Amino acid sequence: MARGLTREQIGVTEEMIATFGDIVFRMSHNHQHRTGDPVRKLDWAEIERQKEDMGLTDQQIGDRLGLTRNQVLFIRTVMERRRFRTGHHARLLELGGGRRFRAERFSPELDHFKYSEAALALRAAIRFDPERAREYVRRGWWRDDTITKWLARHAAERPDAPAVVHGARVLSWAQLADKVARLAHALHGAGVAKGEVVAVQLPNVPEFLIAFFAIARLGAVMTTLHMPYRAAEIEALLGHSKAAAAIVLAESKEFRPAEAILAMRERLPHLKSVFAQGGKAPGAFVLQDMIEQSPPLDAEAVEPPVAADPFLLLYTSGTTAAPKGCPHNYHNLLSNARLGAPEHKITAADRVLSAAPFSHLYALYSIHVSLAVGATMVLLPAFAPADLAAVIERDRPTALWSAPAHFAALRAQGLVAKHDFSSLRMMIISGTSCPPDLARWVAAQLPGCAVTQLWGMTETQGALYTRPGDPIELTATTTGRASPGTEVRVADADGRACPPGEEGELQVRGCLLFPGFFNNPAATDAAFAPGGWYRSGDLATMDAAGYVTITGRSKDVIDRGGVKFNPRDVEDLLDGHPQILQSAIVPMPDPVLGERACAFATLRPGAAEPTLEELCAYLLAKGIAKNKLPERLVVVPEMPLTPTRKIIKGRLKLPA
Repeated sequence: MARGLTREQIGVTEEMIATFGDIVFRMSHNHQHRTGDPVRKLDWAEIERQKEDMGLTDQQIGDRLGLTRNQVLFIRTVMERRRFRTGHHARLLELGGGRRFRAERFSPELDHFKYSEAALALRAAIRFDPERAREYVRRGWWRDDTITKWLARHAAERPDAPAVVHGARVLSWAQLADKVARLAHALHGAGVAKGEVVAVQLPNVPEFLIAFFAIARLGAVMTTLHMPYRAAEIEALLGHSKAAAAIVLAESKEFRPAEAILAMRERLPHLKSVFAQGGKAPGAFVLQDMIEQSPPLDAEAVEPPVAADPFLLLYTSGTTAAPKGCPHNYHNLLSNARLGAPEHKITAADRVLSAAPFSHLYALYSIHVSLAVGATMVLLPAFAPADLAAVIERDRPTALWSAPAHFAALRAQGLVAKHDFSSLRMMIISGTSCPPDLARWVAAQLPGCAVTQLWGMTETQGALYTRPGDPIELTATTTGRASPGTEVRVADADGRACPPGEEGELQVRGCLLFPGFFNNPAATDAAFAPGGWYRSGDLATMDAAGYVTITGRSKDVIDRGGVKFNPRDVEDLLDGHPQILQSAIVPMPDPVLGERACAFATLRPGAAEPTLEELCAYLLAKGIAKNKLPERLVVVPEMPLTPTRKIIKGRLKLPA
């Protein structure tokens, strides 16, 4: 134990020891290398240069690696015990050199916070290869960056500068930090503890940012719920993530999320509280009241997070049988944002707008990049072509995160010519592959704006992108080259790197990559190739300069306007329909959204053929989100099957 504290109180897992143990041991006073005699000569510059080689204190190591002092102390003593076979005496280890023990300096271990089992299980999912972690630290990619530190820095250095713009509502960095501290106090009072998960289902409004940053300040973990999700998807994700709280709308069109979640509480034993935005729900806290009326969180009440802490748990697809949750800590995502900001040429003078919803990592990347440099975040609550055009004209963003479907809709309605887009100087198009003619059209319409493409996943954030200054043909025909700190390759079926121009599977590794799926070891094992390469499932080619072109997809995910979903849960429900024997959902091309879902079905003997409308009504009654409904139905006499009776989706062809 460190200072008498247990692992549960410090938040150290065996996975953390495996990742950081050797690094901590080498940085500590146990392993020293000194060149010359700078100490005797009082050569302070040389002493500073050799500090790491001569040994750092636990606090210095923690600052370097993004760990707390107690975590470093625990890991160091474990490594010393394993290597030196020493005893471990908590109070002596606490002293350090030249200090005498005083009772008032030592806090009894029983007084310290203890992580919950659910929080420790999530922390155990954060495990990185030790050699790669050491390299990321050595190269300065992984630092002790956290959202809390970045927000505090901007609030201190530029308190009156605009942080958030939502129409006429403007929050300065100081005002944003104050609201975050107040909601953090309210969440803490409602039982949210460090390491626990808080689910958020909100549009792109200031309250989303306040909630996100308040959750981060507590050292808790945010999981997002996509806005179209209804009861079935929400309950599955709250259960899998073991969410302790949910922050949702009181009412959303025909659905009342807060009341729906409160009705699930008996089936969700980890859920402690629900916060409702935009109205009241019996049994829920009113989010706005908590933000406005709570006192700020006491600085000493909760230890601030460090970079090794998880802060996001995002789900890729599938919400019933085996959800695939991607845990991320600050190390991998904030390093990617900090290194990416200069590549995108984003500075504190920029105003960044995301047309994509914040429930997706692509849109969260816009927040992370903005926080890295202190750029203003301009908000569009939900995409509609006219609303996006109006916000660009009114609020004058300089950088835009968008998807092909957004500009396809703007082009179809002639909105670019009708509105002033001249403030835009940089644009990222992502979410799905952009048709080359659409990228060329956007560049022609906005000659003063650098149009770029980005490729990423929930597992990676921003892995590939073109840069401002790249020729438009590169942006139109490729998804760019690797982001700083990222390696990409195109591999053949045997795992060998393909030569330039040859098609294979796109694979990724680097300081941005997630460590593996939460509570899903089978999916993790299947997702990684030898050498730590993440198998994206996308088919691609790469040229000699490292620019990647996506050529296809080996997975079954439907990509509808940049919103990706796995149709497995829809297929399972269709297979239970009284008239359907077997079903399979495949993507069908769409000129605006990229893809739509088409349901193929065989009928039970003697059953009448259902209509598409009847099937959609059946799925809605089962709690399926509208964006996942099939938009075409094709009844076939039989399915193409493998010998093991699996449907071969590639052989399902749309009739003319």
